[in-house]
Parts: sequence; C-alpha cells; structure tokens
Amino acid sequence: MVFRKPPDGGWGWVIVLVSFFTQFLCYGSPLAVGVLYLEWLDAFGEGKGKTAWVGSLANGIGLLASPVCSICVSSFGARPVAIFSGFMVAGGLMMSSFAPNIYFLYVSYGIVVGLGCGLLYTATVTITCQYFDKRRGLALGLISTGSSVGLFIYAALQRELIELYGLDGCLLIVGALSLNILACGSLMRPLESSDSPPSEKTCVDKVPDQYFVYHEKGKTVEENISILEKGYIDEKCVNNMPDCKQDSILNKNVLSSINVNEKDTYKKKVVEQTNFCKQLAKRKWQLYLTYWKETVVLFKNKVFSALFVAILLFDIGGFPPSLLMEDVARSANINEDDYYMPLISIIGIMTTVGKLILGILADFKWVNTLYLYVTTLLMTGMALFAIPFAKSYLTLAMLSGILGFLTGNWSIFPYVTTKTVGIEKLTHAYGILMFFAGLGNSLGPPIVGWFYDWTQEYDTAFYFSGFCVLLGGFLLLLAALPCWNACTTQGSKLPPNTYSYKVASS
Repeated sequence: MVFRKPPDGGWGWVIVLVSFFTQFLCYGSPLAVGVLYLEWLDAFGEGKGKTAWVGSLANGIGLLASPVCSICVSSFGARPVAIFSGFMVAGGLMMSSFAPNIYFLYVSYGIVVGLGCGLLYTATVTITCQYFDKRRGLALGLISTGSSVGLFIYAALQRELIELYGLDGCLLIVGALSLNILACGSLMRPLESSDSPPSEKTCVDKVPDQYFVYHEKGKTVEENISILEKGYIDEKCVNNMPDCKQDSILNKNVLSSINVNEKDTYKKKVVEQTNFCKQLAKRKWQLYLTYWKETVVLFKNKVFSALFVAILLFDIGGFPPSLLMEDVARSANINEDDYYMPLISIIGIMTTVGKLILGILADFKWVNTLYLYVTTLLMTGMALFAIPFAKSYLTLAMLSGILGFLTGNWSIFPYVTTKTVGIEKLTHAYGILMFFAGLGNSLGPPIVGWFYDWTQEYDTAFYFSGFCVLLGGFLLLLAALPCWNACTTQGSKLPPNTYSYKVASS
C-alpha cells in the first residue's frame, strides 16, 4: 500500500470533523457518568465505592488497553476499527439499560463501553496524524475538544432524559445516538495513493518469491524442481531476452542431468529455512530484551520516574471530582432549585478552555512546560482540599470550574514527556505513562467511594485526594530542580539516551 504525503487540508478537515464527533459521541456518556452514578446508587443500593467502579472502568480501561488498541488500528486500519467500536459503544450502552445488578454494569458499561472508547480514541488520533503534518497540532487539538464538549452536553442531556424516560430509557437513547459513530467511521477514508498506481514488478522482483514456494506443504520434489526451473527461466529472460528460448531448452537438459541430486538439494533448502527460522526467533527475543532494557533506561531518568508517580497520583486524586461532584452536592443538601447548570457540565466546558489556554502557553519559548504542569498539579491539590469547605452551589460551581480548567493539563502532557525523554523515545515513554494514567483513573473513584462508605462523609476522601495530587506535584518539582540535577549528575554519568530536564531560557 502506497501512501501520499499528508495533505494538511482537503479531506483532512472532514477527518477532523468526524473525529471530533466520534469523540463527542463515545466519551460523552462515560465522562458524564456522574449523573448516572446517582441513579445507580438508588437503583441497586450498593456502596459508593462499589458503584464508582462502573464509571472508573469505563474511563480507565481504554488507557489500560492502549497497546492492544494500537495493534488493532495498525493491523486493520482506522475505518474498520471505528465502525466495529461504534457497535461496541452503542451495544454496551443499550445492554446497560437491562442490567439486573451492578456486576452486569461492570462488563456492559465498564469494559465494553470503555474498550470501545479506547479503540475509537486510537483510531481518531491515528487517522488525523496520517492526514496532517504541519498542522497536526491544531488538528489534534480540535478533535481532543470533542470529549470535553461531550461531557458538557451529555451531563445535561442525560439528566433530562432520566426525568422524561427513566434510567433505562436514557441509556437506550444514548446508545442509539452512539450509532452515529458508524456514519463517522465510514468517512474515515484511508490515505492511499490513487493518482499514480505502483509500478509493476519485473521478473527479477518476482524471482525470490518463486524460489521460496518450494517450502509449501504438499509439494513433491518434482513440483519444486519445476518451480525452480520457472524462476531460473524468468531470471534469464530479463537478462537476455533474445536467448530466452535457447536458455530454456538448455536449462531443461541441465536439470534432467542432475535428477540424482534432487533430494539432496531439497533437504539442503529445508535446512537453510530451519536456520532462518531460528535466526528470526533469536532476533525477536533480542528485540524483546531491547524493549525492556530501554524501559529500564527510562526509569533511570529521575524526572521520568517522578513523572510516572505524578501522573498515577494525579489520576487517583484528580479524576474522582468529575464522577462524584453531583453526589457531593447532594450530600451537602444543596437545593435542586439552586442548580443553574450541572456541576459536571461546568467541569466539561472549563476543561475545553483549559486545554486551549494551557496548550497556547506551552508554545511560548519563555514558558517551561514542566514547571507549568507542576503548577497545575499543585493548584489541583489545593482545590481538592477546598471541596470539604464548600457548602453552597456557588462555591462548588467555582471549584468545579477551577478543577476542570486544571484538568486541561492533558494538552501539555505530551510536551512534558517529549522534553523529559526526547522525541525518539516519546512513543515508548508515553505508552507506559498512559497505562499508569488508566490505572489511576480506574482506582481513584472507588477509593474515594470507599472512604465515604467508611466515614459517611466526603471530607476525608477529598483530603486524601488532595494529598495524592500534592505529593505527586512536589516529587516532580523536586526531580526537575536544576540544583537536584546538578547534585545527582556530578558523581555519576547519566545512562546513554536519557535526558535531564533543563529550565527553558527566554
């Protein structure tokens, strides 16, 4: 398959549009699951920690399975994966409407919907990167806002649907809306070259394939000899076309004179192929060892190790508000008449604003992206500490806006990773970090829910969340300080291909 140069426009803008709506449709319900969380608490009567697993799995399983999602998109292409994942998301949402207990929701909503969202995210990012090169940052920024806009709209939409049709009707309607992903996926046309067809292979290019055909099962020695004979004739035809027929007759005479050595030749070829398989297996094993050696080298970088701890703690402590904020307001006995807008909707719209503003700031040369990221972590920790003191809708709405804006630091996280490990190790390092981010997403809400089940109030839970985020921020700040890097690199050299973060100069 031959690919054209990324057009940076044209049909690429259609790809951006359908990728935006794909993320809007698939992530709208899982990110706004806090509205459904309240209904599941009342419907099944389970503890808050056990019920919170549903939303945390839906948001974390896609990140945990990111290596599998990447393999699927690489093997089958973005369009087939998007269409298949659309069925997964829609089917999981519709199945959830018939859930008899919370354990059924773990599978239907948590795993099926979550895995479908992970596949769709990988497909949209991959197809967008294929169509854009110079404008890739803009294109990725536009499609990433689809999930935040989905959170903003779906929070209010699901609440209205629950009031009109009940929880089961809401899930059925939202699942039906998700079927529009199929239309979006069908427009994800792969970037193939259709203008200039690939040049036809000459006889010389076909000769190696013909020589390897004799390894197929069921071939006799005579059949293999005839195949070798045909490959030899084709090769001679390319080199000297006028003498082709004469060489063919001569070749037949030569082959007939060496029929005694047919079996020995065949056995020799089998031995050669066996040695080739052994060398291939050895090479695969060496690649596997190289992967783990590179992973060990990454963790020898103190800033990367601190970044790994920070992203894990940030998702354990910073993700629960987007899931539990509505229940926090209900626990504070806030009158529903005071609700001007769902708190989750505020988080969603401010996350969009945060992604855009923080992404713009990261492009300035005088801004150190690592210190900017650390600042968002520390401010998130302080905002989490303030939640127990919020007893009115206005204060909770302000804190929701602040937390949503700071959650937009996802837009600068790739910048930080690149500055820490270098562009050539970005894919390897980012995959590791996303796995632990998914682990934090999966563990955060259940831990906060368990704290409530033990203490019957959210204060201790959010103190714990704030402590986790602050701890991660301080560890990352300590590892990034120039004085710390100077002290640790005087006595010993850094391993090759690792990077110590340096403060950007103006």
